[in-house]
Amino acid sequence: MSIVISTDKNKLDIHKIQQYIGVESYWGKGRTVEEVKTTIDNSFCFGLYDEYGNQMGFSRVVTDQILFAYLMDVIIFTEYQGKGYGKKLVDYMMDHELIKKVKTVALKTKDAHSLYERHGFKKVGDSDFWMSIDKIKL
Repeated sequence: MSIVISTDKNKLDIHKIQQYIGVESYWGKGRTVEEVKTTIDNSFCFGLYDEYGNQMGFSRVVTDQILFAYLMDVIIFTEYQGKGYGKKLVDYMMDHELIKKVKTVALKTKDAHSLYERHGFKKVGDSDFWMSIDKIKL
């Protein structure tokens, strides 16, 4: 199956994203459609689609585009999980100019550490959740 990754917010299926985040995810339980719309409006977003335009995944980044980027809501919808699409989405995000140019990239995850470690993310302090890539050398 061929896939397409797009940053066009107009293609995003907000209701499908909200269903996954607000009902199925461990981190966004109860997030409403209105809240999902607001997060999308205020983020740089990525949608993952099959060759027919069906949305398979989503992620977003909150960033000042110079110093800091925070990867959030990285999801592959349940019916597409376990096929390597999460890896493709993260690979695409990490290779995007927006992410490559910032000095620090951070995220929180409970269960996908190995997905991010391959891109150079490291655990932050004693946290079981926070990970980052820090290009600033002190």
